[in-house]
Amino acid sequence: MTDSSVFDLRKFDKYREDNRLEVKRAKEKLPEALWETYSSFANTNGGCIILGVKEKEDKSWYTTGLKDVSKLKKDFWDTIHNSRKVNICLLSEKDVQDYEINGDVILVINVPRARREEKPIYINNDMWSGTYRRDWEGDYHCTHSSILAMLRDQTDDTSDMKVLENKEIKDLDHDSIRSYRIRYNATHQGHPWCDLPEEEFLLMIGAASDETEDHKIHPTSAGLLMFGQFHRIIREFPEYLLDYREKMDPSIRWTDRVVSNSGEWSGNVYDFFTKVLFKLVSDVKKPFKLEGIYRIDDTPVHVAIREALANCLVNTDYFLPWNVVVEKYPDKIVLSNPGTVRLGKKQMLRGGISQPRNRLLLNMFNFIGVGERAGSGVPDIYSIWKSEHFDDPIVDEASGREGNPDRTTLTLPMVENKRKKQAEKTSGKNKRKKQAEKTNGNGQAAKTRNNKDQIIKFISKNGSARTGELVELLGLSEARVRVLLSEMVDSNLIEPQGNGRSRRYVSRQVW
Repeated sequence: MTDSSVFDLRKFDKYREDNRLEVKRAKEKLPEALWETYSSFANTNGGCIILGVKEKEDKSWYTTGLKDVSKLKKDFWDTIHNSRKVNICLLSEKDVQDYEINGDVILVINVPRARREEKPIYINNDMWSGTYRRDWEGDYHCTHSSILAMLRDQTDDTSDMKVLENKEIKDLDHDSIRSYRIRYNATHQGHPWCDLPEEEFLLMIGAASDETEDHKIHPTSAGLLMFGQFHRIIREFPEYLLDYREKMDPSIRWTDRVVSNSGEWSGNVYDFFTKVLFKLVSDVKKPFKLEGIYRIDDTPVHVAIREALANCLVNTDYFLPWNVVVEKYPDKIVLSNPGTVRLGKKQMLRGGISQPRNRLLLNMFNFIGVGERAGSGVPDIYSIWKSEHFDDPIVDEASGREGNPDRTTLTLPMVENKRKKQAEKTSGKNKRKKQAEKTNGNGQAAKTRNNKDQIIKFISKNGSARTGELVELLGLSEARVRVLLSEMVDSNLIEPQGNGRSRRYVSRQVW
């Protein structure tokens, strides 16, 4: 099989049934199960149906042949164009071809993956019981929730654009909004939105809308997800749950956990992102490099993990009966979200096109410098992992059936593959890699300088700053912010005022 599901007669003896190949005996008439497989291939990743072939007990094939292939072809085209049997015909003439092998005639039907605008593909004029998905060698009925997910994905307007007229701005968590605005202002200095009142700011970033019947400002679904409180979010998204599990010791169920329904914090997407990102990157190695007094901070691995976490959250179908699960192990990070890839796994790995399931959520992350390169996230992660000599990331899609929802999982191995590293050295690539790291290091030093500039500007604007305020401003750990402050004190840029928890930092001019 090629990527486009075109049958190759030369490989017939090597083929076996799998998630994209199905053989059926069809001597004189089309088998009824053909249409279930057509639906399942179209709703999953496409595939190839071969008529006139039987599977042996050892999984190998043998031909049974077709009595009248011309008649079967006519029956096939008559049926697939009958809307009472199949809701959409995805095929053209080139997708249905007959071949002769071992003296028998077989019919090969190549079924493409349906576009999201076309799904669900169903049979017997019954969407709820006639929609199928492929899971390895079998065709299975889609669950009710899986069909609803396909319908939601049909439109260009993503589900997070809905305006919630039963909610008010006061229903949002204002500490979350304040934290977000500190980060926004740090990356958009001088922008007109920085000084807007809260409601107007939320309108501008898509977290709220005044295009309502009562002409008042109400949160959007994206605004509620991003800044809401858990008990209010689940009234609109009953299945909503975000779960971080740290499993660094196999003898303990988990060594750390952050879950949105704990009641100890807001439970919204933004706060989950900030809390979990810090934990995911806390032990990622940082090269100790200085430029003057400035320490290099972010590395490409930090950036990749940040993008992977945001990608997981903005592509979640928050209506599906499952939850976002992020797991950290000693040797890998696993991010799993309800919902398949809207564009398909192949296009996601290729990059260049972005169709997030929650467009407004993605925009709000973009505004604070996360996920800005639309359509390039996963390919960039693969590239970074290759340069770090890690094993390749793994993307898996699980089809919804038997009560389980559609699901996408990204696994990021975090252990250096020494064989890959040695192969790169022996192929002469190591010198280019070092040069790339040096270039990247210059960029990271600039980021550190920028962090200190942000601190100076914040203090100039507000008169002083506490450590906690700067943690929110910069999006760094408290320990890292204290290092920056210590370096700035040593350089006579700022001075501390007060002691303990009441300590504030002021510029020399203010002091």
